[in-house]
Amino acid sequence: MANARRRLNWIVPAVIVTCSVLGGVVGPLVSDANAATNEDEITQAVRTFTKVYSTVEQNFADKVTSDKAIYKGAIGGMLRTLDPHSSFFDPRDFQQLREDQRGHYYGVGMTVSERNRRTVVIAPFPGSPAYKAGIRPGDTILSVNDKSTQNLTTTEVADILKGPRGTPVQVVVTRDGVDKPITFNIVRDEIPRKSVQDAFFVKPGILHIDIESFNENTSKEVEENLKRVGEQNVKGLILDLRENPGGLLNEGVSVAGRFLQNGQTVVSHRGRASAERPYLARNGSAKRTYPIVVLVNRYSASAAEIVAGALQDHDRAWILGDNTFGKGLVQTVYPMSDSTGLALTTAKYYTPSNRLIQRDYQNTSFLDYYYRKDTATQNPNDVKMTDSGRTVYGGGGIKPDEAFVFPKANKFQTEMIRRFTFFNFTAKFFGGKEAKLPQGWDPNDQIMNDLKAFVTKEAVPFTEGEWTENLEWTKLRLKNEMYLTAFGSEEARKLAVESDPIVVKAVDSMQKAKELLESAKKLIVQRTAPRQEP
Repeated sequence: MANARRRLNWIVPAVIVTCSVLGGVVGPLVSDANAATNEDEITQAVRTFTKVYSTVEQNFADKVTSDKAIYKGAIGGMLRTLDPHSSFFDPRDFQQLREDQRGHYYGVGMTVSERNRRTVVIAPFPGSPAYKAGIRPGDTILSVNDKSTQNLTTTEVADILKGPRGTPVQVVVTRDGVDKPITFNIVRDEIPRKSVQDAFFVKPGILHIDIESFNENTSKEVEENLKRVGEQNVKGLILDLRENPGGLLNEGVSVAGRFLQNGQTVVSHRGRASAERPYLARNGSAKRTYPIVVLVNRYSASAAEIVAGALQDHDRAWILGDNTFGKGLVQTVYPMSDSTGLALTTAKYYTPSNRLIQRDYQNTSFLDYYYRKDTATQNPNDVKMTDSGRTVYGGGGIKPDEAFVFPKANKFQTEMIRRFTFFNFTAKFFGGKEAKLPQGWDPNDQIMNDLKAFVTKEAVPFTEGEWTENLEWTKLRLKNEMYLTAFGSEEARKLAVESDPIVVKAVDSMQKAKELLESAKKLIVQRTAPRQEP
């Protein structure tokens, strides 16, 4: 559940600085002779490209579409010669980017996925039109507004579920245990995309805040959560940035800044055509003295790395987990014609200690850069110090203060997850009856026997020894899936967080965060104290 609730899209750049371009960009001045030479070269290159494209369009064996040839081919190929994060957005992708930045869209509000060539509901969002209508996890979507979903991708199905607020949409589904298809007539509404999940206390005084991305509302959502729980009650904070791909720079700066002191540097960036610019904490407070443990992994990128790096460099938080992705390139988004957009790398990010976040991409393929398993790289020539004098390295993302390696799933666990066993069993269990469970429900012997019979029927290979060895793990996974249907995604998420091994470890590491904070304060006071002359 902890991994399923997050979305990863490494194709879309993780950190965006929104920029409207009306008449060009400001760049370095060049002489008239150089300008003329460059203009001649560009003109000739455009003529060559136009001639090549015309020849291809007229003579290629199959019909050539401009979208494929220009958007995905020519422009995409050009950007791939630059760096891994400069990207071109066609109209659909550009619209999706804006929705992600705004933090809302209009539709029915549910997550869908492809299972066995069918579009299946993973979960409706709490309080959404889909949730209120009674759509459940496991429902298979047959049609939307009389349009069959057969041969449609999940993206295409999601697109036709969206529409203007207040407009009706008819969704027909099949459900385990129900003989006939079920028709839902739903009215579309605004669907908020929360970038910050509801914070809650995993232990008395220990608050967990999960930031999944950085959109236009993230800093506001953090503030609202802290106000809701009462920040005065917080004795320790677990800031969860795992699988956070980044987002808006200013929001990352604002979130990091609130845990620092006013005037402290959060991050800076500089590039060929942009002067160095530091971003300072503006909403910080020296009164927020509770310790912080930040959770990161190899999929924490960009703005998430900015937050982790700032809190680490200022000795404000203890970083726990795995090396982060190492994405420290600034993308400026330039709106283009035809509702398209260009995200172009224009600068690089540096942490407060002036270490470079970006991992090397020039000596490897883009495929290895994105998907290689080992992100534990660092530049031995980029050695810096935190405020208290701890050594940190640049050139490889953010290395945690304390590494955490998740226990590897065994063969039985891998098979159960790969076959969606818990999801399928739960859909069948609730099929044809009300999706309710008593509060505090736990799997009893009877339901575990039913699950065992289901696993056997589904031909999942296991031995009696494996079943016994994995019994507690199986109960927890089943409980989580059953909670998702009976109580909703929020309750299921809380259960997953409370039992997450790294969260349990973070609670134990809170003392290290406290000691770091106290020792850093002492060292900084000693450094800044006036010398006494004999």
